[in-house]
Amino acid sequence: MKKTLAFVLATTALVSAAQAQDITEFRIGILGGENAQDRMNSNECVRAYVEELLGVETKVFTPADYDGVIQGLLGGSIDMAWLGASAYAKTYMTDPEAVDVVMVKTNLDGSYGYHSIGFARADSGITSLADMKGKVFGFGDPNSTSGFLIPSVEIPKAVGATMESGDYFGEVRFTGGHEQTIVAVNNGDVDAGVTWADGQGDWLDGYNSGALRKASDSGLVDMNDLVEIWKSEIIPEGPIVLRRGLPEKVKTDVTAFLAGLQEKDPECAYNMAAGDTAGFEPITHDAYKNIIAVRKAVQGN
Repeated sequence: MKKTLAFVLATTALVSAAQAQDITEFRIGILGGENAQDRMNSNECVRAYVEELLGVETKVFTPADYDGVIQGLLGGSIDMAWLGASAYAKTYMTDPEAVDVVMVKTNLDGSYGYHSIGFARADSGITSLADMKGKVFGFGDPNSTSGFLIPSVEIPKAVGATMESGDYFGEVRFTGGHEQTIVAVNNGDVDAGVTWADGQGDWLDGYNSGALRKASDSGLVDMNDLVEIWKSEIIPEGPIVLRRGLPEKVKTDVTAFLAGLQEKDPECAYNMAAGDTAGFEPITHDAYKNIIAVRKAVQGN
């Protein structure tokens, strides 16, 4: 009787442990930068593939800002996200155990860098930062690498002044995201702003990939109407991360799927990567140590 009870208890414990490793759904968070429906459409193929792969309902979440995705990862309500480097830095600085860095989007030449691009309307007469003195400048999201962190460090060095409204620029404001900045510049609501692009390929295509490419592809803007006025130093492309608490097999399977996506479905990879890509490659936390250091310095931590 004791042996039987011990066996039952042991079996129950094993089953419970196995069930604890199961997931009932998988949740993908998409950073802000374009409207929610476009983000859903661009990532629907990924959602469908992952749902088939894991055999559980897979949902896409499109919070209004970057912090919504960050908090979802930290709180365990989002399982996977493609973060910008600064958004990853905030996630890591808040909880180093929250996520695992797994993959990075690569450019057509195999590199994984991109740029913060300063731009203005072509008919504005603005061709450089020197023409922006006293004018309105637009940042994107406070947790964006190219939309805030890097230009907030590099532009003051270039103009010899702070980014505070009234110091060099007449006003500095946040638009809310990359698409919002592009629209604001295109509509003349701000004189210039910053967004992200790989910096490879043709300006008139919005380069090969990035927010300008997506805006051009969708017809949101005509790149003939815009002009580049500044380009940052190279920035490491942000990582695709997975929630650390996920079962190991889930993480392994999803990582393998991402590694093979370009070959499996180039159109899906194009949509996910915001343009042309050579695919997704493995990357580690070490690639983002410098960005973490910059973010800590800017925050004064």
